[in-house]
Amino acid sequence: MKKRHWFGLIVVAALGVVVGVNYPKLDLISGFAAKSVATGHFADGRTLQMIEEGDNDIPLVDLALNNIDEKNKWATASVFGLNTRKAIYREGLGSVLVDDDFDTTKPYAIPKRTKGPVAAFPYGDAEPRDTFFDEVNYGRLQKAVDDAFDHNGNKTKRTRSVLVVYKDKIIAEKYDAGFSKKSRILGWSMTKSLTATYFGILQHQKKFDIFKPAPISEWRKDQRRNITTSNLLRMNSGLEWDENYETISDATQMLFLAKDMTAVQRDKCRAFAPNEHWNYSSGTTNLLSGILRKQFKTHQQYLDFWYASLIDKIGMHSMFVETDMSGNFVGSSYGWATTRDWAKFGLLYLHKGQWKNERLFDEKWIDYVTTPAKGSNDHYGGHFWINKGGYYPDAPRDLYSANGFQGQHVFIVPSKDLVIVRMGLKENPGFDFNHFLKEITGSIKKVKA
Repeated sequence: MKKRHWFGLIVVAALGVVVGVNYPKLDLISGFAAKSVATGHFADGRTLQMIEEGDNDIPLVDLALNNIDEKNKWATASVFGLNTRKAIYREGLGSVLVDDDFDTTKPYAIPKRTKGPVAAFPYGDAEPRDTFFDEVNYGRLQKAVDDAFDHNGNKTKRTRSVLVVYKDKIIAEKYDAGFSKKSRILGWSMTKSLTATYFGILQHQKKFDIFKPAPISEWRKDQRRNITTSNLLRMNSGLEWDENYETISDATQMLFLAKDMTAVQRDKCRAFAPNEHWNYSSGTTNLLSGILRKQFKTHQQYLDFWYASLIDKIGMHSMFVETDMSGNFVGSSYGWATTRDWAKFGLLYLHKGQWKNERLFDEKWIDYVTTPAKGSNDHYGGHFWINKGGYYPDAPRDLYSANGFQGQHVFIVPSKDLVIVRMGLKENPGFDFNHFLKEITGSIKKVKA
C-alpha cells in the first residue's frame, strides 16, 4: 500500500509540474485541438480517433481531451479539465474558435458558390482519361511516389497524399489509408499564396496598386506610412512579429485567441525600415486579408470575391477558407481543399494566370511572385517560396511553391510542365523533399525539339 501511495503522489506531482509549466499554453493547446476536431469531423467526415491520431498527434496538443457535439456542430477540448475551448462549425465558413462573448445564434453571411460544367480534370471534377507519355519514366515516378509514404505501420514520413500533374494530365496519384481524392485537407500556410493571388487579380483589373503605401488609416501619421502592400507581400515590411509555433508567440496567440486576426500585425510597431529586413509573418497575410475586405462596400461582396474571382472560377469546388470571429478570412492558414483542387491552383500558375479562355492575372504577376524578396536568401518571393537559391539542390531552379505547416506543398515546375502536390504531417528535414523532387522531376525526360 505504501508503494502505491508514494507512486500516486509522484504521479500527481508530475502532473502538477506539467500543468504548471504549460498552463499559459493551455488556451492555445485546447484551441488548436478543438478547431482541428471541428473542421476535420464536420467538413471532412473524419472520426475523432482519426483526428487525434493524425491531425492532433503533436506534442502537448495530444494531451487534450476532445468532445464532439453532433447536434450543435461544435467541438470542445481541454487539458486536464482546464481552459476548455469551443470551435463551432458553420456550413460555408468552416469552423471558428469562439470565446464566451460570441453569439452562436446570430445570423451570419456565407459566400455564394457556383458550380462549373461537368468536365474532366483539371477543368472539372470528372475522371480524366488515362494518358501515356513516352518521355515519362513511369517506373521511377511510381517508386518516388510510393517511397513518399509510410509502410508497415511506420510513422516517419506521414504523407497523406501525392499528386503529380504533367501537361495537365494526372500521371501519378496516391493516398494514405483513410484519405482519398475527395478528402479535404488543410493547407495551412499554402493559403498565404492564395491570399496573395487576389492582389494579382485586382492589379490585373486595375483596381489596386501594390506598389503604393498600404491603405491603412492607422499608419498615416507615423513611421509605418511608407510601408507598401508590396512590402507586405514580400514579408519585408519591417514590422515586429514573432512567428513561432512551439511556444506562445504572436502567431499562435493570433490564430488561437484573437477575435480580429487582421488587426494583430496592423498594431505592431516598426522595427526596421521597409525592404531592409525579411521576416516571415502570418499576421502580415491576415492584415492583407483585412486590406482586401476594405476594397468592397459590403461584407457579402468580400466573401463572394474570394470564390467568384478565383476558387470557383478554376473549379476548386471542394475548397473553403475559414473566417475569424470578426468575419475575416484567415488568409494565413485556414484554407481546406482536396489534393486535386490544390493542384488546380498550381496549374493556374503554371498557365501563367490563364484559365481556359480567361485571364485572371497578368503574366508579369508570375515574375513578381518569383522574384526574390530582399533578405530571403533567394528562398522567398511574393508570398511564394522559390528555389532560385537552390534550397532544393537537386530540383530545377525555376521551381516555386505554396508551402504549409507540416509539409503541405504545391510545387510548380515550369521547365518540366509539372505540378506536384504533397500533403502530410511531416516537413523538412523529417521528410526529404529534395530527394522526392529530384526523383519526380527526373522521371520526366527531355523532349527533343
